[in-house]
Amino acid sequence: MTRSGAVTKAQPKTGATDSHAQHRYRFLKEFLSGPSKIGAVAPSSPRLCRKMVEMVDLSAARVVVEYGPGTGVCTDVIIPALPRASRFFAVEINPSFAQIWRTRHPTQKLFCESAAHIDRICKQEGIEQIDEIFSGLPWASFPERLQRDILGATLPMLRPGGHLVTFAYHVGTITPAGRRFAKLMPQFFSRVERSKVVWRNLPPAFVIRCTK
Repeated sequence: MTRSGAVTKAQPKTGATDSHAQHRYRFLKEFLSGPSKIGAVAPSSPRLCRKMVEMVDLSAARVVVEYGPGTGVCTDVIIPALPRASRFFAVEINPSFAQIWRTRHPTQKLFCESAAHIDRICKQEGIEQIDEIFSGLPWASFPERLQRDILGATLPMLRPGGHLVTFAYHVGTITPAGRRFAKLMPQFFSRVERSKVVWRNLPPAFVIRCTK
């Protein structure tokens, strides 16, 4: 932690106990125990994570947040792209994932909380506005009330012109919750854009960039 409050950036530690295969196993295990909370059978692919980071310009970002980082696959891509003086923290409600994430990113900060409490977290951290938010939350698995609670709490914390960058599974476009979320986003954001499908992800997904 620097004197200004910025978290020192460091490359994640990896090793024999931190393999991609183990992350897949942990995701599958968590999915089977609570599919409505996890919403995925495997962690996001590095290709999908890179696409998410490419969707915004982080060069001038002062505060960047990650919702639902899981085991930290996308965090591995986000951290090296951040300016040196920026502040970063993650919000992960699953204790098992949070433990793995903290082991892989010991110099970074994570709150084991719901993203619906982002205003409270920012107040605790002395943060007035967030520049960019990356989200791995399983929106299509959430009931409408939770979708609205998280988006409603997020919007006031984003700076004007700031982004919420998330993704959706291609198959999710045909589910009721997925269609509901697609209709919900324009109610909160001035512009909603989507990328081409990243087929080399399990399951195939596309990135959504929401601009305040």
